[in-house]
Amino acid sequence: MSKKNTTFSTKNSYSQALFELASENNSINDIEIQVSSILVLISKSKDFKDLIKDPTNKIEEQLKVMNIISEQFKFNELLKKFLGFVISKRRFFYIEKILKYFLTICSNARGEIRAELSAAKNLNESEINNIKDELSNTFGSNIKLNHKYDPSLIGGLIIKVGSIMVDTSIKNKLQQIEKKMIEA
Repeated sequence: MSKKNTTFSTKNSYSQALFELASENNSINDIEIQVSSILVLISKSKDFKDLIKDPTNKIEEQLKVMNIISEQFKFNELLKKFLGFVISKRRFFYIEKILKYFLTICSNARGEIRAELSAAKNLNESEINNIKDELSNTFGSNIKLNHKYDPSLIGGLIIKVGSIMVDTSIKNKLQQIEKKMIEA
């Protein structure tokens, strides 16, 4: 088995285990919110990210920090134990992937489809909801939409739903014109 497949199966099995335990304890919603807050912390705190990614950090140090964070954010007891288990198995460096995949499992269980939206301007909530509703109608399912502002697009948007991508950005149109000019 290749290293990439091992990584996937590791995050997959841990994520699935967390989902099943949360489901058995009727705590999926709470844990999903708390997992999202951990992912935000990982993305915003270089120190926390370093604690996770640095293999020289001791298990005791990682457990101590996670216990402090768990108490501060009042994490569900199941999530605290799960994080401690992942740390004790020396798999904490996978935690971001494990938690992201857990959110995907939760989303799939609700019948949602994940979509990515990149826009050249900051969209207001009404505009985002209109796009979300349109996608829901098109795909016949609830859409979980992740939105980001990307000024490099110049104008327009890029929408990705699974393997389908719609790119109406001016940046893309300019690249197509450039490519045609080079080929001519």
